[in-house]
Amino acid sequence: MRKNLGFRSWFYFRTGWSMYFAFILSAINTLTVTYYLAVEKIPILGQIFPSFAHYVTIFIAIGVPLLITTGYAHFKRTSARKAEVDISIETNPYMVRILVNTEFILKLNLTLSKLLLKLESKQKLSLEEEEELSSIQNELSSFMENRDFGKERDLGFFKKIGQSNIK
Repeated sequence: MRKNLGFRSWFYFRTGWSMYFAFILSAINTLTVTYYLAVEKIPILGQIFPSFAHYVTIFIAIGVPLLITTGYAHFKRTSARKAEVDISIETNPYMVRILVNTEFILKLNLTLSKLLLKLESKQKLSLEEEEELSSIQNELSSFMENRDFGKERDLGFFKKIGQSNIK
């Protein structure tokens, strides 16, 4: 972590600037510019918004719910968020690695818990069950062989399991 202190600081600076500082400044700038260049110069708008305080109050009363609705639609009602997540997964090898590892862990845990319950009730494992466990071990071993963070192998696996879940 120490060797990345400069880059980490730069990342935190950019995040703080773009998500908080620039956001507040751009809101203030937008309100100020639109009021003094548009509202003050157009008499009919001047009657609707007699002062800057009235303009800001009305703008906030209408703008905040509108922006919340737009943000909600972005995350819940449009394909835009799905596209962002897809791109993030395609470009971030750590994200893909976590998803692939989770799939393997779930598959292995499900199989092991099923077999453990059978063994707990003093039953012997059938030949098919032993072969299933061996098959999972072989699949994991062959997948882990020569695995790196190049992500192509993980991404290929992730796409394969995604297609098998669709069927």
